[in-house]
Amino acid sequence: MKLCRFNSNQLGVVQGDEIVDVSRALDVIPAVRYPLPVSDPMILHFDEVRARINQLLPSAPRLPLAEATLLSPIASPGKLVAAPVNYRKHLEEARADAQIHHNNQLAEIQRVGLFLKANSSLVGAGNGVELRHAGRRNDHEIELAVVIGRTGSRIAREDAWNHIVGYCIGLDMTARGPEERSLRKSSDTYSVLGPWMVTADELTDPTQLDFWLTVNGEVRQRANTRDLILGIAELIEFASSFYTLHAGDVLFTGTPEGVGPVQPGDVIEAYIEGIGTMQVDVRAG
Repeated sequence: MKLCRFNSNQLGVVQGDEIVDVSRALDVIPAVRYPLPVSDPMILHFDEVRARINQLLPSAPRLPLAEATLLSPIASPGKLVAAPVNYRKHLEEARADAQIHHNNQLAEIQRVGLFLKANSSLVGAGNGVELRHAGRRNDHEIELAVVIGRTGSRIAREDAWNHIVGYCIGLDMTARGPEERSLRKSSDTYSVLGPWMVTADELTDPTQLDFWLTVNGEVRQRANTRDLILGIAELIEFASSFYTLHAGDVLFTGTPEGVGPVQPGDVIEAYIEGIGTMQVDVRAG
């Protein structure tokens, strides 16, 4: 199932070139009072939501996919976890380019660890990217994004797959500079997620996915998830050894070589096998 959030926070299932509006399925989510839960409510109650979606699908209204504004498929993640330099060739590229490393230490992911991006940076493909510091180099980084479906701590890699609800294309935008990664990657719109979430039962082998990114039709990045230094299960084990992963948390798994700058007016197109294609417009801040 390809699940999207679109227009005015509506819930949809993508089927071909149409969206089936199943927003009424959200009615099964229990009402909450302050303090709000640390998990995304839809993902926390995904089994009930999905059961209701299946009931609604045959008669729910449809609209053309091309006419919808796609929002982030996950509305309220507890946290955005990201893996730096998790492809060997990207590590080599970053070490060789002073405009990327800015004299920061670039170590293997096993040594440098993971980092967090601000939830306020999260948008969908239809929102686009707004460059915050236009005078700096701002780079695109395509990544496979993993959505956690079940809360867990100290998760063994053998059990990691049971904690995944789905997968998205992730675009980790980066302002280059001397500051910490989490600051430079947390500007508004600098975490793009979409175009929809493909459920884990549909995308059964995320370890062998071809993917690419173009800017104005020019291929910039091309790789396969088999090239990850730390694989998906290992990343979940690593992250959950430091903090609890909650339903709806998103894990950006890392980007390959070929990162490069974008300018206002550019059009980014990102593709991941088994998920689809996401178009993201870049504008001035």
